[in-house]
Amino acid sequence: MPRRGLVLARSGSSYQVATSIGVITAVLRGKVKHDAGERIVVGDRVELDRLDPNAVVGIVGAEPRRNVLERRSVGGRGNRAVAANLDRVLVMTAVTQPKPIPSLIDRLLVIAEANEIPAGVVITKIDLTTHADLSLRFRTAGYQVWPVSIRTGEGVDELAAEIRGHVTLLTGPSGVGKSSLLNRIQPGLALRTGTISTKVERGRNTTVAAVMVPIADGNGYLVDTPGFSDVGLWGIEPRELARCFPEIRALIDDCKFPDCQHLTEPGCAVRAAVEQGMIAPDRYESYQLILKDLNAAPRHWE
Repeated sequence: MPRRGLVLARSGSSYQVATSIGVITAVLRGKVKHDAGERIVVGDRVELDRLDPNAVVGIVGAEPRRNVLERRSVGGRGNRAVAANLDRVLVMTAVTQPKPIPSLIDRLLVIAEANEIPAGVVITKIDLTTHADLSLRFRTAGYQVWPVSIRTGEGVDELAAEIRGHVTLLTGPSGVGKSSLLNRIQPGLALRTGTISTKVERGRNTTVAAVMVPIADGNGYLVDTPGFSDVGLWGIEPRELARCFPEIRALIDDCKFPDCQHLTEPGCAVRAAVEQGMIAPDRYESYQLILKDLNAAPRHWE
């Protein structure tokens, strides 16, 4: 019987791991325990020293990751892994109540782009007002958009089909209807993520604790990250930011200078695209603001 498992959650020094015999509790042992550079996170596929549902088993190794989503560490210096082996990050925003903050959604999308993880946008509460402009903004930038109404069910089946069969991290500001959406997709799913989140948060020193919850019939996983919307962007090199905006990335090679920052340089294809209406002005403003923050942020050696 393979002694392997999938990390679903962490609580202090112990981990909840899904295995062929069910979910068991495990702790780090051996080289893994002492290797600070290889912190085990939700989504990691790990090797266990044994399979025993009645005892705490040891995590003695981990498979190479396809990708890893990182956030700024507490204190602002260095990055901390949040979740590994994701198929997609879906950023949620309501079209109203609360009013959407496009710049915040842009920052969350940049985090996914910087970690080379496919991203998309879920727009909720479309039964309350038109979502055309907001949807167009993100589609023009190059993102797939799912407009949904939890109240009427519009668009929910399409989104559910996208989530099932994949490992999806769902994030966004509070009040956009994430719990309601999860319950609409699979009754009880939001309760399960909330219950695990409460358990995992107990005794932790960090404000973000990702948890992974299986979707019905073992058909995919949802990764929930409380507080992820507060994540800063330090750790991204300023020169790499342009590649985190799909519509800007497509024009980088057309600029006159290879080190163009797309601010005031002559022959900048990006600024020309903004002037021609090919790039949304507020998306370009988001790029400028994030670049300013990155240039002002302390480097890891400071």
